Amino acid sequence: MSNERDPSDTKGLTYASYLALDELLGLQRPRSDEHDELLFITIHQTYELWFKQILHEVRGAMGALAANESWRASHRLSRVRHILKIAVAQVDILETLTPLEFAAFRSRLATSSGFESAQFREIEALFGIRNARLADLLPDEKAREVVRATLQAPSLWDATIHWLSVRGCAVPSRLLTRDVSESYEGDEELQEVLLEIYRAGGEAASILEQLVDIDEGVQEWRYRHVKMVERTIGRKSGTGGSTGVEYLAASLRRSLFPDLWAIRDRM
Repeated sequence: MSNERDPSDTKGLTYASYLALDELLGLQRPRSDEHDELLFITIHQTYELWFKQILHEVRGAMGALAANESWRASHRLSRVRHILKIAVAQVDILETLTPLEFAAFRSRLATSSGFESAQFREIEALFGIRNARLADLLPDEKAREVVRATLQAPSLWDATIHWLSVRGCAVPSRLLTRDVSESYEGDEELQEVLLEIYRAGGEAASILEQLVDIDEGVQEWRYRHVKMVERTIGRKSGTGGSTGVEYLAASLRRSLFPDLWAIRDRM
């Protein structure tokens, strides 16, 4: 006889049991007696929960675009932007951790690093950043496989231009049949199409602007992350052996949707 609870049975369901609070609140396990390590763990675990939600919303938005449910896609893209605002705001809390406070427990992190966040690598892949080398550096083989699969699948931009094509926009056919595992750097012919969409206004232009919002939100988070790391550890190498601030700063030059930025000075 199974001991598993029927999910449809709500008898005895409480706030704590529904949210699995015993398990959740037992997942913060500092490796030192330093007061500030709990904050460091809590913030990063919260980031991973938000990353999980971003993945859920972006995939949901892509599914909605494929079904030509633009209103639903728009709602989910808007939610992603709001989550990114929260991600930026959390940096304010993390910055209350002084360099000396972090140094007091930093050695306990060993080689672990935010560089190893498989979910963030998956988010980057969904946003069209095709860098298989970063997937190869993840320590867990299952995580590497997930990220590699995402790198081979259509990105949010691919889903968007297919949706535009279905709506009758003259998206170049070569972009609809391109190898989606390859990096996309922009296309001048597509940019002309995008300009016409913006000039016409309406639903399609609104969704494109939501993508710009997301791109800007990711850049804002990257910038705050860079400055927070520099403020906390200076120019030292990251805990995982990365180049720390240097690597993070290089990521600031990376646009997710280059076509949408290229047309700005032509509007």
